[in-house]
Order: sequence, then structure tokens, then C-alpha cells
Amino acid sequence: MKTYEFTLKFSFPDEGHVDDIDELVERLGEAGCDDALVGIGKSGRLALDFTREAESAFDAISSAIATVRKTIPDARIVEATPDLVGFTDVAEIIGCSRQNIRKIMLTDSANFPVPIHEGKSTLWRLSNVLAWLRDNRPYPVADELMEVASVNMQINVARETGSLEPYNRARILALVN
Repeated sequence: MKTYEFTLKFSFPDEGHVDDIDELVERLGEAGCDDALVGIGKSGRLALDFTREAESAFDAISSAIATVRKTIPDARIVEATPDLVGFTDVAEIIGCSRQNIRKIMLTDSANFPVPIHEGKSTLWRLSNVLAWLRDNRPYPVADELMEVASVNMQINVARETGSLEPYNRARILALVN
């Protein structure tokens, strides 16, 4: 068994679900989320920061999602992290400075993973950056982190793809593939 660290963020209708937040946290713990720190911020939102043992990252993450949805049936996944990252996030994860990551990206921009968003803040998929760093630089990248980042990316992309209008889904996917 390996240990996987990840965060799952959910939304749910708050009518009848969060009258007693302590009761909700207790129900989640009894259902099997006793390996998560629970965060409640915005009404109708819930974040769980897991440290879960499993055979694979997929098993860890999917079992966590299933447990939350069993406990709160109308809970919907908003985001699985870590996934989207900027320079600072990558630097923190691999243990170097933000400037070092920026320099690597600028020096090898033709081969560095393409960001998913460019602007004042540039964002990449963590799994793409970690794979590139593992293959092109001497930074140690934990297998568990690679697995979690890859599964989270796939969950987030699937959730986003599900919001495409059925009529345009195939046409839009054909444009980007």
C-alpha cells in the first residue's frame, strides 16, 4: 500500500445538509473519511484534504469521492487537487525557487509543457510539468505525486468535458484533438 495526498472540493445544495456542520463531519468520518481534514468555507462547499492509503492513486481518489457521494448523495466534485499549478506551486513541490522554475521554462520553452492558461498568472497541469522535469532535469519526483496529479487531471478534465453541450461535444473535441 502507498500513501496518497490529495484534496477534493465538492459543492452541494446547502438546504438540509449543513444545519449542523459537526454532524456532517461526524457522518463523513463514520463513512470512511476519517483520513481527511474537512474544510467548510463558502456555503454549499466542502473541501477534504486526504492522506489515504491504497494500491493506486485512482483507488484512493475514487474511493474518497464515492464515500463523500454516499454520505452526501447530491455532492458534486468541483475540483481535485493538486492539478493546476503556477511557477510558485511547482517550485514548492520540487523544492527550489520560483525563479529557478521560471528560468528552466524560459531556457527550454520549446520543450516545456504548454500552459493551459497564459496571462498575468500562467497555469500548467502538474502532471505534465512533473513528467517533463522527471525526464529532462535532475529533480526527484515521487511516484505517488505523479499518480495523484495524473488522476486529478483526468477527473477535472472529465468534469469539464461533461459541461459541453451534447450537440457540440464531438465537434469541439475534434477541433482540439
